[in-house]
Formats: sequence, C-alpha cells, structure tokens
Amino acid sequence: MRGLLTTIRGSQSPEEWKACVSLVGAALAFSLMTVCVKHLGGRLPVAEVVLIRSLISLAITLTMLRRLGVSPWGHQRGLLLVRGVLGTGALLMFFQAISSLPLAAATLLQYTYPTLTTVCAWALLREPIRKRISLAVLLGLFGVLLVVQPEWAGQSMAGLPPLSALIGLGGALLTALAYVSVRQLSVREHPLVIVFYFPLVSVPATLPLLVNNLVLPTGSDWLWLVGVGLLTQIGQVWLTEGLATLPAARATSINYVQVVFATLWGVLIFAEPVTGTVIVGALCVLGATLISLSAKQRQAGSIASG
Repeated sequence: MRGLLTTIRGSQSPEEWKACVSLVGAALAFSLMTVCVKHLGGRLPVAEVVLIRSLISLAITLTMLRRLGVSPWGHQRGLLLVRGVLGTGALLMFFQAISSLPLAAATLLQYTYPTLTTVCAWALLREPIRKRISLAVLLGLFGVLLVVQPEWAGQSMAGLPPLSALIGLGGALLTALAYVSVRQLSVREHPLVIVFYFPLVSVPATLPLLVNNLVLPTGSDWLWLVGVGLLTQIGQVWLTEGLATLPAARATSINYVQVVFATLWGVLIFAEPVTGTVIVGALCVLGATLISLSAKQRQAGSIASG
C-alpha cells in the first residue's frame, strides 16, 4: 500500500497531491462527524443539531477570518449566497429523506451526487467528462450499493414513497450544485469566505423549524455537538481547498472514501455486523478512490473560465 501511494504521489503535482490529501481528510472528518451525530441518539431535533453545528462553524470561521485580516463578505456575494442556500437545502433534504426512508435507501440516493456533479460540472463549468473519472464514479456508486444493501435493490423503485425518493434525489442534486458553485467560487474567494456563507444561511433557515420544538441538550450531548461543529468545520475547509485545485467530478469521486470510513467506524465503534458483500463494496469504493487519486490533471490549477 505504501508503494502504491508513493506511485500515486509521484504522478501528481505538489498542488494536486495536497488537494487529494485535503479531500481524503475531509471525508475522514465528515465520517467522524456522523459518529458524533449517531452518539446523540436522536435525542435532539435534526434542525437543532444543524443550528448548533452552524453556530460553532460561524464562530470559528469569523475568528479565523479576523486573524487573517480577510473580509468575510467576499467578492461574489450573490454566488456565495447561492452556495449557502444550496448547501443548506441539500442538508435539510438529506435529513428529511433519512426520516422518511430506510437509512440505506436515503444513503444510496444521496451518493448519486458524484454522478450528478460530473454532469453539472460539464454543463455549467465546461469541465470535460474523462473516461477514467467516469469509471471511478460508477465503480464508487456500485460499491455504495453493495455497502448499504437496500432491501429494494433488486426490486422496483415503486417500493419507495415517490415524494420521499424525489426529496432524496433533490438533496443529491443540490449537493452537486453546491460543489460546482464552490469550484467556481474558488477562483476568486478565500476558502474560509466560502465556508462562512454556509452557516450564514443555515442559521436563519433552521431557526423557524425549532419554534416550540427546542430540546435542552444534556452534558454529554454538548460534547458530541461540539464534535459535530469542529469536525464539520475541518471537513468544509479541506473540501473547499480540494475543490479549488481539482475538477469537481474528480474531487467528488474521491469523497466516496467516506463510505469506507463510515463502515470502519460502524464495525469498530458500534459493533455493526459486516458481511462479505459489504467488504466487496468497500473495496470497490476504495478502488474508485484510488483511480481518482491516480488520475493525472489535464489542466493544472483552478478553472479560468466557465
């Protein structure tokens, strides 16, 4: 494995390798964030978890921007607000899908976003659809299917509530559009400015959802909530840095490795059972990630037009 990583690193420019490491780090941070959410055990409303997470992110981002002497408002305020709206909408739709669909089904629908990102980046940013990355996206999606093993995998989609399924797919589409917008914003904006607009939108968006539905967290709940906020902040910064260098399709296909991390934490922390099918699926996801990591950049640096 060490030799393989050395070979992959040797095929990348220093900027590309740094971006790849940032994206894998982001996937690790997001997977650990879900561990914190799982430890909360559903004791708090979803909107409250999102709100507290956003407040922590807002405080950290503003502090970091102030220390760097960077204005939080950015240059492309309209697109920055759109990014915030897309990210908030994607998050709320994903949680709504989780509440109305089997977890496996909601997860699989959400992980159609690398495929959708590839299409959106081609349509909106004119990023070429490369065969190697397309293979990675499809292999990763197949791996996710094996890992989550939805009961309806061999049945008709009619087995799922149509509206809930549309909400799940809608969340994946908004995630894809959010990633494409981050890719475009990265040309001119500081990564922390892009991160700042997510909680700036999500805080006022979630407040109305908590009217007459607020639950006071206990001592241990605060520990996990802080973990959610800190890990989300780390993941968002690293994700934004990765998207600043790599094409959106390649960056999101690397994010499939989050499924491997999540499976690992499920086994090690929550003693969840693992089957041969899950192992094969995880290997497919890992293979997709390695294909994306080893892909050579045709055009280095950030996008210049689109």
